[in-house]
Amino acid sequence: MPHPRASAATLLLASAIGACNDGPPLKAPGADAPISTVRYVCQQNKTIVADFYDGKSSVAPDGRPLPGGRVVVQLSDGRTFALPQTLSGSGIRYADSSGTFVFWSKGDTAFVEEGPRQTVTYRDCVQRR
Repeated sequence: MPHPRASAATLLLASAIGACNDGPPLKAPGADAPISTVRYVCQQNKTIVADFYDGKSSVAPDGRPLPGGRVVVQLSDGRTFALPQTLSGSGIRYADSSGTFVFWSKGDTAFVEEGPRQTVTYRDCVQRR
């Protein structure tokens, strides 16, 4: 037979836990929620907001690894790009299918290359803390 004090303590603990949750039930992040959002400040008063998403990696028919991540980049000039992660020797590279818009991120820095000559248009971008 349970001890009366133990039963009372259990009931008190259950009541206290219930009282802590007076809002709506907690929900797990949505499947399409970014794993992180990073704000960068660049030269010439430009800014970038990058929403990073995780994804499942795969293997190309020729055996190359294909990263599964992606990023949504919002530039201070009003443009927004959704880019898949691509192979990179250093840092993390995201590019459109033509390779004419590339967002690079490494550590707390980033930059953007645009056009057929890959001109750096957002340079020396540093994560704002």
